[in-house]
Amino acid sequence: MTAYWSLFVARFALLLQYRTAALAGVATQLFWGFVKVMVLEAFFTHATSTQPMTFREAVGYVWLGQAFLMAIVPWSGDREIQELIRSGAVGYDLLRPTDLYNFWFTRALALRTAPLILRAIPLLSVAIFILPLLGSERSLAFPPSFASLIAFIVSFIGAILLSSALTMLLTVSMMWTISGEGINSVLPTFIIIFSGMIVPLPLFPDWIKPILNALPFSGLLDQPFRLFTGNLLPNALFNVLLHQTFWIVVIIILGRVLVKRGVRKLVIQGG
Repeated sequence: MTAYWSLFVARFALLLQYRTAALAGVATQLFWGFVKVMVLEAFFTHATSTQPMTFREAVGYVWLGQAFLMAIVPWSGDREIQELIRSGAVGYDLLRPTDLYNFWFTRALALRTAPLILRAIPLLSVAIFILPLLGSERSLAFPPSFASLIAFIVSFIGAILLSSALTMLLTVSMMWTISGEGINSVLPTFIIIFSGMIVPLPLFPDWIKPILNALPFSGLLDQPFRLFTGNLLPNALFNVLLHQTFWIVVIIILGRVLVKRGVRKLVIQGG
């Protein structure tokens, strides 16, 4: 565990160096957050039927999505590991006295958690504290209760683990493809749609909601965000954790199988 913790700390510290890119990302996500909020405002203003979530809950959903965009959405696998696989330098990782999957999973955890400091905290601070001072009704409201906040934090930890497991699938795909760009482009597109990043899942048609709720992607954004905004009551936390845990275990097992088989077929420097 000491080796994995040292790797996590080192990788986390390295990722914290990209401060300029993070600040640019915060500005960009603030802009797109306002665009999404205005689109939702137009929708709620002209909606003729009762919606499964209030406008205030939808606004909170959007700002949380913008704040945690880089943390819980696995946009791609670990590019450095994929390059090591492509070049054959992955042989160095195979010689380490550590479990290869655990070693790479630790890197994925650091990749997913570093944006929490660089992007999430500044954006949440603006959405919660500054926007209300400007008289804006499009700000992020605090959770309705302390229990909702605790439920969100616990479910968010599960979301980070689930995102890291999905990141590992994208990383390991390099062992099975020539460039690895195909799945690294297609899967994130499905994730941002079916996780609620584009449109909150409660606003989808009723006939598709059971499918969306069963998929692992709802455990990334939709369920934790709805706990934060109060759209889901804190007593729903058990079901959320059960859903997240099931998919974390399934995806980790699948990732381990792919790593094990991939290493067997991996050819390094012709040998």
